[in-house]
Amino acid sequence: MEITFTKMNGAGNDFVVLDNRAGKYDELDATRIEKICARHSGVGADGLLMVEKPEEGSTSDYRFRYYNSDGGEAEMCGNGARCFARFARNLHRGNLAEEISFDTIAGQLRASFPEEDVCINMSEPFDLRENITLDLNGDTHTVHFINTGVPHVVLPVDDVETVDIATVGRTLRYHDAFAPAGANANIFSVIEPGHIRLRTYERGVEAETLACGTGVVANAIVHHLLTGVEAPISVDVRGGDTLKVNFHRDENGVFQEVELIGPADFVFIGEISI
Repeated sequence: MEITFTKMNGAGNDFVVLDNRAGKYDELDATRIEKICARHSGVGADGLLMVEKPEEGSTSDYRFRYYNSDGGEAEMCGNGARCFARFARNLHRGNLAEEISFDTIAGQLRASFPEEDVCINMSEPFDLRENITLDLNGDTHTVHFINTGVPHVVLPVDDVETVDIATVGRTLRYHDAFAPAGANANIFSVIEPGHIRLRTYERGVEAETLACGTGVVANAIVHHLLTGVEAPISVDVRGGDTLKVNFHRDENGVFQEVELIGPADFVFIGEISI
């Protein structure tokens, strides 16, 4: 199979992006996706995005499909959604559209384009579980869980740089408390109120990534819950960028109008035979 792709980068999270509106890549299976995303023998990416036509009856402009680097399809990816939106904007109206919408497994999302960044209106977070006590490698820790399109477990620490993210992340990701689906594992530390530093071990990638958009949202919300600091909240990610999270919390404690704002950059266009 000959594949024409675009390589994109969202705050250090990198993706292979395909235009599949004509169904050309419908037969692209998990094995081939894994080969494309392989760092040494393929293009190299944290995941693969496909732009598709919306299903009949949808009011969206496009359908969003996301696959982790292991070839498994995931519900959502915040950094991927920004790259998807910037790519689809070029298809939509030659980079002139002020807003586009697209369907994901996690629901319909909207994207706008403030200056050089992309703003994604995220789906409402759910399944919030605070103050979960866990045994992690013999030590007791308090963590928090929230689904921001995909499930995330959050561990606040004094300094993210002192934590062995591979060990702690893997333990959290596969912990029985989050079985059977597992969860993305996050640790964050506070730089100052309203500004945190984040590291994420991603499910499906099975390693630390330079950024995770849904993780940025999850950790910003947990920071708010723990401190009461209001949005917008700035989040420094491993790739060196700072993303911003906006939200409104209603009188019932429901998080609404959640926005993730950050970069989405084109890297190169290429072809690969799989």
